[in-house]
Amino acid sequence: MRKVLIANRGEISCRVARACREAGIASVAVATEPDREALHAFAADETVAIGSYLDGAELIAAAKGAGADAIHPGYGFLSESHVFADAVVAAGLTWIGPPGAAIRKIGDKMSGKAVAEAAGVPTVPGCSGGDQSDTHLKAEAIKIGFPVLVKASGAGGGKGMRVVERESELEDAISACRREAAGAFKDDRLLLEKYLRPVRHVEIQVVADTHGNVLHLGERDCSVQRRHQKVVEESPSPAIPPATRDAMGKAAVALMKAAGYVNAGTCEFIVDTAGRFYFLEVNARLQVEHPVTETVTGLDLVQLQLLVAAGKPLPLKQSDVTFRGHAIEVRVYAEDPQREFMPSAGRVLEYDEPRGVRIDTGVRRGSAVPPDYDPMLAKLIASGRTRADAIASARRALREFCVLGVRTNIAYLDAILAHPDFAGGHATTDFLAKNFHAWRPPSVPVTPEVLAAVGASEPAAARAAASADHDPHSPWRARDAWRNL
Repeated sequence: MRKVLIANRGEISCRVARACREAGIASVAVATEPDREALHAFAADETVAIGSYLDGAELIAAAKGAGADAIHPGYGFLSESHVFADAVVAAGLTWIGPPGAAIRKIGDKMSGKAVAEAAGVPTVPGCSGGDQSDTHLKAEAIKIGFPVLVKASGAGGGKGMRVVERESELEDAISACRREAAGAFKDDRLLLEKYLRPVRHVEIQVVADTHGNVLHLGERDCSVQRRHQKVVEESPSPAIPPATRDAMGKAAVALMKAAGYVNAGTCEFIVDTAGRFYFLEVNARLQVEHPVTETVTGLDLVQLQLLVAAGKPLPLKQSDVTFRGHAIEVRVYAEDPQREFMPSAGRVLEYDEPRGVRIDTGVRRGSAVPPDYDPMLAKLIASGRTRADAIASARRALREFCVLGVRTNIAYLDAILAHPDFAGGHATTDFLAKNFHAWRPPSVPVTPEVLAAVGASEPAAARAAASADHDPHSPWRARDAWRNL
């Protein structure tokens, strides 16, 4: 493997480019028109302009045109498309991900559940596959009992999922999920699961090579979620005892072996208050939250992906995998908590990262945050000898993280980490809905010191604002992402 095309954007493209450089492999970035000045377009050794991150044929042509002999899909976009994986291999390129056959087998939630059951892995009671008529789904939901989760077979990122509390809500939920699934995943098949609560969302990181070696790298607790989308992730889980961790790890390995899985992947589970775990799905790709696993194991997952894709055996055994300390990741987004977390597009006027923590980012000062894509700005990963140390480090770093020009969720993340239930390790998947449904960021008083910090005294600021009506070019008239203090 000499040159890798990274079929993605943003922070994960930068992350893969860095891993390639450390491995002595050349990298090629791709960028659409909105991303022509994005950080990832400059992080690789060269960049190719494309029209879409979802056009597999265009990505393969870009790889061949640049002389790349492999493609890394990152996460999202085409990373879990078995069609794209097969097309990459058919084009004579190396696919840095699981085989298309494995993606078909377990990347789909319905078939993945069947593989899990055949491998003896506990699954959530429900209905998957078979008759997809509304009449049948309604009847099955009543059998399962409310609350029930209606979920698209291709659901992800909170899309295509609805919790139904009572029968009267069922018809609307089925219609909404079908509509979202067809639009987002081009697949409107639905499955039903008993909605268990309170539960934790815990996932097991797995890596497998072409020589029959399959290892698990411990768990990540991803229970802090807003509308089924992860906000905070940590490893190890504060509520999983060693025996449960070992059982979940063995279940994940058995499932991946049954699927013929190769490369990095994640088995997601829910864990109830009695400590029973149930398989949810497999994410047949690298996860957004992989840095917390890297932090506690000392392993580089992207480097392992490259190694496995090159046909080499994993350089360690299960007994070699050890865990040290605690790690927490928070996702910093350009979004407005005061407006239902609407994305905040615009230009990053100031960007200053905190020290002493890991930051995986795809932006810098002057970067545009386009409305076309996911508005994640960065991932902040803090670690410590204990969980309390990691929380303290993350909170300190959040308070030192300066992003101006777009609204962010930084204060929201700090409030989550400060909450007693989170600090005590008690957060379940309903934690945000119960405690932060009406959260608003604290107001910052406009003091003379604040005005001085932006280069204006209080009288000068008042005069400038008052004169704005007479000057059409005055910055005080601006209605862009910059806010006048």
